[in-house]
Amino acid sequence: MISLSERLGIDVEMDDLMKKYDALKDCLRKYTDEGLVVAFSGGVDSGFLLWAAEEARRQFGGNLVALTTNSASMPAHDKGDVEKFVRRTGVKHVWRDSSEVDNPDYLRNDSLRCYYCKSELFSIAKEVAVENDCKVIAYGYSASDKTDVRPGHRAALENDVVFPLAAYEFTKEEIRELMRVNGFELSDKPSSPCLSSRIMRGVEITKQELTDVDNLEDILRAGGMRIYRLRMHELNGKRFLRLETSPGEIPLAIRMKDRLVEAAKERGYEWVTLDLEGYKTGGGAV
Repeated sequence: MISLSERLGIDVEMDDLMKKYDALKDCLRKYTDEGLVVAFSGGVDSGFLLWAAEEARRQFGGNLVALTTNSASMPAHDKGDVEKFVRRTGVKHVWRDSSEVDNPDYLRNDSLRCYYCKSELFSIAKEVAVENDCKVIAYGYSASDKTDVRPGHRAALENDVVFPLAAYEFTKEEIRELMRVNGFELSDKPSSPCLSSRIMRGVEITKQELTDVDNLEDILRAGGMRIYRLRMHELNGKRFLRLETSPGEIPLAIRMKDRLVEAAKERGYEWVTLDLEGYKTGGGAV
């Protein structure tokens, strides 16, 4: 049984979190007064930022537009999450095609790949801002992201893009908690980086490889897996796949192995391996 002091501690923590959320909305109120474009990927962080901005706009007025870019590097299921979230919040939303996968610098897949991707995103965001009479562009970089190496953040700085979640020290855990208590399904969504992150660093990205990874991960998702990455590697000219998942889902992966291996070989991959170390961020770089 939770003690009274523990209950009070939880209440105090939530009260502090709500005060921080109110301060965030005050900041977003100023941005929506000027006109705000929020880059919305369909993930938790950008979803939280967009929701807070829409709450500020409804309470105080102003202009808000959500932008989602679509390309071969975006997982197909993320598109459904975008549409569902937009319907629930009622925010004004636009899709735009993104062409980072036509950029040779991006396809080279070196340590600056995310920089080229975000540069394309923010270039499109500027066009959308002009079309909708908006002065400010924001994206969902949070306080938790400060400890990661994120070349894409350099593109944000170069393009004067604001990142209020980090400015108000919102961690990913706090973001998920506020989304959860307000009944958003996104609160439990695992992180979902672009499909290019599945390709081993230094291996040139192709649209076919992105399609392959998306289709093969669909098999895992349909089989009930929640945490997974299917990494594409190349060794001596041969391509193979490495599956990362949580330790608790390894038995599920084993049960799906025949279907996954068959589908992978049909697409020209030599073999599929299971990484016993489990899921880890940045695994596509190795």
